[in-house]
Amino acid sequence: MEILTLSPEQFKSFVLILIRISIVLFMFPILGSSVWPNLVKVGLALMISIMLLPVVRPDHTLFPETLLGGARVILSELFLGLVIGLTVRLFFTAVQLAGQLVGFQMGFAIANVLDPVWSGQGPILAQMGYWVAALIFLLLNGHHVLLSTLADSFAVVSVGSLGLSDGLFHKMVEVSGDMFVMAVKIGAPAIAALLMTSAAFGILARVVPQMNILIAAFPVKIMVGLFFFGVCLEALLYFTRHFVTEFQGMLRTIMSYML
Repeated sequence: MEILTLSPEQFKSFVLILIRISIVLFMFPILGSSVWPNLVKVGLALMISIMLLPVVRPDHTLFPETLLGGARVILSELFLGLVIGLTVRLFFTAVQLAGQLVGFQMGFAIANVLDPVWSGQGPILAQMGYWVAALIFLLLNGHHVLLSTLADSFAVVSVGSLGLSDGLFHKMVEVSGDMFVMAVKIGAPAIAALLMTSAAFGILARVVPQMNILIAAFPVKIMVGLFFFGVCLEALLYFTRHFVTEFQGMLRTIMSYML
C-alpha cells in the first residue's frame, strides 16, 4: 500500500492509527528503550500502521479538525499508551526486583552495570533477569500478542476517547500490587537458599568463633546465589509464559474501563 495513493479519508484513518501505534511503541519497555534509535522507532511505527490500515479502518470522522481537538486526541492516546506500557513494564520491573533482592543477599548490592534502558546504573542480576525475560517474551511471540491487542483496541476504545473510572484505578492498583508478589515468587528459590546459608554461617560463627565468617561466607554465598538464580531463571520461563497468555485478556479488561 502506497501512502501517496491514499484518499483523504484513508489518510485520516492512517494518521489516527499512527498516533496510537507510535505512542504505545515509545512506551513499550523493550522497543521504547534508548537502545533503539528514534529513526528505527519511527520507521517501525510507520510500518505497523501501514499493515494495520486495511485491517483496523478507524472512523475517519474522528480526525481532529482543530488544534484543540488534536491536543485532545493526542492526550487521550498518550494516556492509553501509558496504561499499556505501564502494564507491561510492571512485569519486567518485577523481574528486576527479584534479581535485586537476590543480589542484595549475595553481597552484590554495590555491583552495578550500565542499564541501557534507563541510561543509568542498575544491579547486575536485575539486568540479567530483565534481558532473559525480554528474550523469553519475544520467543513466546509476546510482540505478536501486543500487535493483536493494539488492533483490537481500536474496536474497544475509539480514537480520542478518554475514559477514567474507579474500575481502572482499582485494576491498576491490583496489577501494581501483583508486581511485588511476582518478584518474591520468581526469586524465592535463591532467597530461601541464601537465607538458610546465612543462618548456617550464623550457627557456625557461634560454634567456631575463631573462624572469620565474613571472608568464608562471601564466596559461598556467591556460589549458592548464582546456582539458585539459575533456578529462578527456569521459573521465569513459567511466569513469562503465563504473563504472555494472560496479557491480551488483561489489556482488554483494562481498556474496557476506559470507555
